[in-house]
Amino acid sequence: MKGNEKILSTLNDLLAEELTAISQYMVHSEMCDNWGYEKLHKAIEHQAIDEMKHAEWLIGRILFLEGTPVVSKLNQMKIGATIPAMLEYDSSGEHNAVQLYNKAITLALEVADNGTADLLTKILLMEEEHGDWLDKQRDQIKQVGLENYLTNQVGEGGK
Repeated sequence: MKGNEKILSTLNDLLAEELTAISQYMVHSEMCDNWGYEKLHKAIEHQAIDEMKHAEWLIGRILFLEGTPVVSKLNQMKIGATIPAMLEYDSSGEHNAVQLYNKAITLALEVADNGTADLLTKILLMEEEHGDWLDKQRDQIKQVGLENYLTNQVGEGGK
């Protein structure tokens, strides 16, 4: 099924966002693992896996619409040198993604591509959950202090 060119371009832009998020999350996850923050490592790794699913779904949709997925484009990553910086950069990325997905959904509805709008809505809801989780982590640091927060991140755990 031949897709709308604006939609295909938007889907490739979103794909670049997802591929960038995967890389950023993986670096942050491995940094946490290296520092011994196992719970945070696992939680951030889980975020990266979700972003991989999003990329897979976007690639599938682009192919369905007879487009060509562009997997060689990454946007600028922001790698934090500390846990608060990581959480800040990741949170900013998720909030940006929510804005981009909302705009893309509007475009999909304008061109009567409800299948794409449904997929983008599914991803949007997951991005909102990611942003909410990150905001909670940042709130916890404010409430209990960084040292107490990090003490709770040591050992086995997950999201």
